[in-house]
Amino acid sequence: MLLVTALNTSAASDLKVERDEIASIMMKVGLKRNVARVLTYLAGVVEATSREIEMGSDLRQPEVSIAMREIRKLGWIDERDEKNPGKGRPYRIYRLNRNLPDIIDYLEREKAKESERIMRQIEKLKSLKSS
Repeated sequence: MLLVTALNTSAASDLKVERDEIASIMMKVGLKRNVARVLTYLAGVVEATSREIEMGSDLRQPEVSIAMREIRKLGWIDERDEKNPGKGRPYRIYRLNRNLPDIIDYLEREKAKESERIMRQIEKLKSLKSS
């Protein structure tokens, strides 16, 4: 039993390290920290409540809300409400509607466009300096 627990703990630790590395790289290419952490968490689960996202991404509720707003604007998230078994408001359940490779491809295209815009501006500067 101890070996199984140790293996599960080790696997969970490895998963967290991988998620942290993915989120870190996403931040380096321009995503906000909250968005990167929520995306990497959601990429590893089928669906999750806001509370599960908070716990899984090590973010506070307001940070998750801000990140979800940005992800929603990008059209990368599906949402549905599920009735609470007790009283109170229904749960909102979130799931990515794109896989991580598609999101990475989007980021790559956006960075390529940004690089092209910058290079055009540099070329314009060069032409103005030489005239």
